[in-house]
Amino acid sequence: MAQSDITIDALDKVGRQDAEYLVSLVRSIPGFPKEGIIFRDFIPVFADPKGLRILLEALEAALPVPASEFDSIAGLESRGFLFGPALAARMGKGFIAVRKAGKLPPETIGESYDLEYGSARVEIETDAVQAGERVLIVDDLIATGGTAKAATDLIDKVGGTVAGYGFVMRLEGLDGIDKLGGKPVSSLMAMPA
Repeated sequence: MAQSDITIDALDKVGRQDAEYLVSLVRSIPGFPKEGIIFRDFIPVFADPKGLRILLEALEAALPVPASEFDSIAGLESRGFLFGPALAARMGKGFIAVRKAGKLPPETIGESYDLEYGSARVEIETDAVQAGERVLIVDDLIATGGTAKAATDLIDKVGGTVAGYGFVMRLEGLDGIDKLGGKPVSSLMAMPA
């Protein structure tokens, strides 16, 4: 494997060789979306059948809570949409779309948040989560924790409960996990912010 600043977290649950293969598919793009940011692009994983298989196996193997402790999976736009539905289907769970503002038909409820390079707002449909529903939130990346925290607040507002969080990547040094209220968290790999 080529030299990388990406370290393996829970991704090791699929074995070292598969873990290294998946890491090799993640591209680092300096200066995107703005100077000083290194964008971690894992989109090539989806074009690679072996990489996609490893990703889904790893996410399932590294669940932060047992599958019996959540009823559905909420994916955060946009990259959480790419693997969240596949993971939900693989596990026999429903999928909840947490979208950027203005992308869902009414009635919605929204929450604004800060991210590492600006601010944004996410929404869910008011009936997307049933009262008492236990939700696992998934996304490609945890950085400042703003998006995941906003999604948590939305799920709470409509009567659901967040059971935990599963991330593909974790940026070190930004303390985003600290915003998640001590709930169980897993990440497959980590890299410096």
